[in-house]
Formats: sequence, C-alpha cells, structure tokens
Amino acid sequence: MKKSISVLLVLLPLFIYAQNSEYNLNSYLDEGVKAPNTHYIGEAWLNGLLRADENLNYNITKATFRANSTLDWHKHTSPQVIIIVKGEGYYQERGKEPLILKVGDVIKCNQDIEHWHSSTKEHDVTYLAIYSGETIWTEVLSQENYDKVAEKLKKN
Repeated sequence: MKKSISVLLVLLPLFIYAQNSEYNLNSYLDEGVKAPNTHYIGEAWLNGLLRADENLNYNITKATFRANSTLDWHKHTSPQVIIIVKGEGYYQERGKEPLILKVGDVIKCNQDIEHWHSSTKEHDVTYLAIYSGETIWTEVLSQENYDKVAEKLKKN
C-alpha cells in the first residue's frame, strides 16, 4: 500500500502537467516574478497572464505593487484598461488631478495619454492591465512628486 501511494505521489504531478500542457493555462493568483527596478520606485511583481499573438490582439498582466511603490510616467501605443482587484492605488494622467483607485474600480487610459499608477503610501495594490502595443517611458516620477500626491489625496 505504501509503495502504491508513493508511486501515485510521484506520477500525479506528471499527469497534471500532461493534462494542462494541452492548454495555455495560467493563474492570476500567482504573484509572478519580481520586476527589475527599471521604471519604478519600490517593489513590484508581474505575472504575464496572456500575451498577444496571432489570435489574441492584447496582453493581460497582473501587477502587484507594495505600499509606497510607483511606476514612472509612461504611455501606451493602444488604450490600456486597469482593473483593481486588491488594495488601493493612485492614478494620474498628465494635466489632470490624481485620484485613488480601489477594489472593483476599472479605468481606461486612452492611447498615447501620459500617465502613471501606483500603490498608495499605506496599501499594496494588485491590478489587471489589459493592453496591446508597447509601453513608452517618458519621465521619471520622483519620490517627492509621489509624496505630494499622497499628501494631497490623504486630505480628501
């Protein structure tokens, strides 16, 4: 009996892999990989759930930012949709007032609109980003600017 259970425990992952290898199956519950500190301040994890290909013309990425972490100013060559699934974040488009995004919020950023988004000072944020095309990084968002936005939104 012990031998049968041992064999089953060894073979079960192989059966599961064989079953799932026929599908492009990912989980948005996985945190993903820690992103390199290239265009952001703080800690971020990215999970590329779906990538555009000949049959799908957009990407879906799950991003998690620890509290007090932010992306630099950037824009996309196509519209981007952000869906907040956990926590709270900041969002701002160039020339507009910043706002707080909360769980359940969905925001569309139009093509070529410069913007940034982040966690809040106090809370992590996890969101799904739906987009196609490339990201164009335009300007560093300084910690000082981020702190000013956080202070301003804290008062509201």
